[in-house]
Amino acid sequence: MKHIKDQLTQSESDQFGRASASLLRQGASSLSSEVKDRLYAARMKALSLKKPEKVRVQKRALVSSTGAWSSNSSNGVWDTVSWAAPLAVLVFGLIGIAQWQDDSRINDIAEVDAALLTDDVPPDAYADSGFMAFLKNGPLSDSTSNDSIQSK
Repeated sequence: MKHIKDQLTQSESDQFGRASASLLRQGASSLSSEVKDRLYAARMKALSLKKPEKVRVQKRALVSSTGAWSSNSSNGVWDTVSWAAPLAVLVFGLIGIAQWQDDSRINDIAEVDAALLTDDVPPDAYADSGFMAFLKNGPLSDSTSNDSIQSK
């Protein structure tokens, strides 16, 4: 079994095109004039409904300090720098803000860690639900009554 080539050479594609055109001309000559007229009308209608192709045109337009539009620019380097400089400032500003937030977050965590480690209460006590309830309710009511008796 032979494999068929998927691509034709330029001369083979030209030969195929000529042979196809010849067969179409022969077939068109045997058609009635009524069919030819209908085919012509259908082709004209299809061409009239065809959407125009969009062509992209690129033209540089700059605004001067006076506000006038200008499409002629003699200093291309300054044109590039004029839009690249604010973009670079924005990128470096965002990087600086992210770095500042990371430093602030690290300092806050270090502050909490230092407070936990230097406190008289061991860190394991904060994991105990009873201790958390004690912190929420405050000191026992007995200790306040003992303080009032001692002060008399």
